[in-house]
Parts: sequence; structure tokens; C-alpha cells
Amino acid sequence: MKMVTVLGARPQFIKACMLSRLLQDDDNINEIIVHTGQHYDKNMSDVFFTQLQLPAPDYNLGAGSGSHGKQTAAMMVHLEEVINTEKPDLVLVYGDTNSTLAGSLAASKLHVPVAHVEAGLRSFNKRMPEEINRVVTDHLSTILFAPSQAAVDHLAREGISDGVYQTGDIMYDAVLHYKEKAFHQSDILERLQLEAKDYYLATVHRAENTDEPNRLKNIVKAFQQLDKKVVFPLHPRTKRALEKGNEGTNSNILFIEPLNYLDMLVMESQAKTIFTDSGGIQKEAYMLRTPCITLRKETEWAETVREKWNTLLDPADLSEWRKAVADVNIPHSYPPLFGDGNAAGQIYRIVNNLPFAMS
Repeated sequence: MKMVTVLGARPQFIKACMLSRLLQDDDNINEIIVHTGQHYDKNMSDVFFTQLQLPAPDYNLGAGSGSHGKQTAAMMVHLEEVINTEKPDLVLVYGDTNSTLAGSLAASKLHVPVAHVEAGLRSFNKRMPEEINRVVTDHLSTILFAPSQAAVDHLAREGISDGVYQTGDIMYDAVLHYKEKAFHQSDILERLQLEAKDYYLATVHRAENTDEPNRLKNIVKAFQQLDKKVVFPLHPRTKRALEKGNEGTNSNILFIEPLNYLDMLVMESQAKTIFTDSGGIQKEAYMLRTPCITLRKETEWAETVREKWNTLLDPADLSEWRKAVADVNIPHSYPPLFGDGNAAGQIYRIVNNLPFAMS
């Protein structure tokens, strides 16, 4: 059995490390890893392969940056070549990036079954590129691995029920697996001279926040007014936007380079509160029991809001910031929203028993 796994961005590397270790140990499965090059910064790409012991990619497409259409098209051209060369039984994609969309489109056009890990998520905001990517991928997929009951329900409402498996969230596997290692190996708090629970952690990378100068300016201004230091690892897109807008440095904000996974786990777990527009970091915040304020009007992880571990905040409304921060409390309730930490094992068993006559 041969499968092509398509990866291209930080959260996909994290998810893939848990499943790939099982696939690589199975002599009956030949996993071909393709790195699209969507994230090409060393701190957001190469370091994850080494730190998480993810096998080196068999192909690196070097897609790089560009507009959504240009980037996705470049990936599709190269992925079509890879699929035609390797002739896999299955193409596996993760999440909701342009790499996800390119992989699912290229495979389906060549009549190769697609398996989607993290299927069924919906923010219901089609201005988000990620929403388009995940909806299209789900409707092209033959096998859909849903992380939660809410995701299963979303798929059912769209008429997708065949081939749907509720497995739990594979990112939870990674958090549980690497958390202890992170505390033993990472010295990030010492390096940044921080005390546990005495700082805020912020990540901002979505185009809706970075590409509108006034919106990004509001976010930075709000961070400057918070009562504790804000540690702000800069995504390359955010860094360019801040430089373009000439946003000056401020003693309350510590701008740093993107962090590796182990450092990020420590920073997330020890922050007083996390501010983010990232779907993955909203989840990691919940998994690490750290309150989160999401800098968006909606989220694909509505269950974390329902359980009061996550608060939605419109970044454009400065008047709401102070109230949102003041209202943050650690809830008493902590239900297992994302499974039991064995999603990779469930996905592996399902993949291993697929009837590949389907291809």
C-alpha cells in the first residue's frame, strides 16, 4: 500500500509527526512525504522535521509565497507530477491550508482517493481562505477523519456521512506526547527572562488582521495598553506588515522570531492568557488549560467558547479589549473535547484496513 502525504505548514508538521511514526513502522505501508514549501522559513518548517523526528520529505516542491491562486496553482502542478510518478493508493492531507486544497484537487483530478485529517471544521466565514480550503477538501475526500462530534455534525448537514470517522484530534496526541519533553528541554522562559503566568502570549497571522493597516495598528495599540508584557512571535507576514506600517517598538511588547514547537508549548502553557487568530493555537490553549482570547468574530472551535475557555474579540473594537481581559477566568469545567489522545492510532487502524480496490 502506497500513500502520499502532503504537508506545507507548521500545524501540519505537528499533526503528521504522530501518524507518520506509525505508518513508517509498518512494512506494509509506504508513506511518501511531500513538503510543498508553503512555509519555507526555517523556524516554521525545517526545525519541525528535526525536533519532532518527522521523516525528511521525499519531495520538496519549494512553492514559496505568493497570492492564493498563484501558490495553489504552483503546488498543484508539482503535486500532479508526484502523483503520476508515485501512483499512490491514497493521498492524505491535513487541515485547511493552500497545501491541503492543492493536494485534494490534484489527487481527485487524477482519481486517487483523498483522506482528510481534521475534516468537518466550519467557521461559516467564507471570507477566510481556510474556510474555502476545508469545505472544498471535505467534498472531494473519500475518507474524512473528524476531530469532534461538532465536526461530524457539520459534515452531515452538508450531506457527507459515508467515510466519516470521529477519531479525536491528532494535535491533542502531539501535545500529550511532547509536553513533558518540552518542560525538560526548553529554557525559553529563562532566555526571555519571564515568570510563569506573568506575561501574555500573542500570535497574529491571518490576512484579515495583517493586511488591513488600521486593524493591525489597533491590535498593537491594545497590546501596548495591557497590564503585563506581551510576547509576540512574529509570523513572516505579520513582520512585513509591521515594518511597512512603521509600528515602533514598545517596552510592553516583546517581538521575537517564530518559536519551535517545544518552546511554544512551554510559552502557551505558562502564559496568563493567549491572544491569537490561529485555529491551532486556540486548540492548544484549551489542551494546555490556558485561557484564550481569539482575535476574530468567529471560530471553527466553537466548543472552546461554549466551555468558556475561549473568548471571541473583534480586534477593531478597542473598547472591548479591557472588558475581555478583565473577564478572563479559568473555568471549573474541562470536558474532553478533543478525544483521548489516541487519534493517530485510530486513523492508522482505519487506513491500514482500507479496501484499496477503491482506487
